[in-house]
Amino acid sequence: MNAVIGYARVSRREQNPAAQEADLKEAGATRVFVDHGESSRISDRPQWVACLEYLRPGDTLVIRALDRIAGTERMAIEQIRELGDRGVRLKSLTEPFLDIDTSTPMGEAIVGILAVMAQLRVATIRANTRRGLEHARAQGRVGGRPTVMTPDRLEAAVQLRNGGKTQQQIADALGVGRATVGRALREWDRKQLTS
Repeated sequence: MNAVIGYARVSRREQNPAAQEADLKEAGATRVFVDHGESSRISDRPQWVACLEYLRPGDTLVIRALDRIAGTERMAIEQIRELGDRGVRLKSLTEPFLDIDTSTPMGEAIVGILAVMAQLRVATIRANTRRGLEHARAQGRVGGRPTVMTPDRLEAAVQLRNGGKTQQQIADALGVGRATVGRALREWDRKQLTS
């Protein structure tokens, strides 16, 4: 007998998944697996793993929204394909287009379209980022966060190093990370050699 199984997830432990559970049961779920305080970007969430193990061919997995099971488009496509390969139907309560039976040609086509759209989005983001960085370099700007090593801190770091302090001691004195001190001192040394 085919079953309707629900999966709910909340990102923080203090959140209450009761509304999700109620919606899933109202949609016919006879059993609901719930993860508390788990990120959707982690694929081995305890109750998600248990849910996948419980599902059988012909079952329907009902979720409130796709972001409950996957934190990225790529993960979503992988999950939809995996469920389809196992003969499990996926149904989202808030995304009507997500009632996918991947055993049919139309269902497989929808998954393919979703995969292509996800790849296009990633490629577009990469291309836009590359263009933005190239434009910034042409304007003489370098990307990234501003350094916490102000000229005053750098001067203090050099003096402390000349006084025999270790990078960790310098970092503790300046209230910055040891790696930050190391990078700043290496850059300072490099500039001294080339000047």
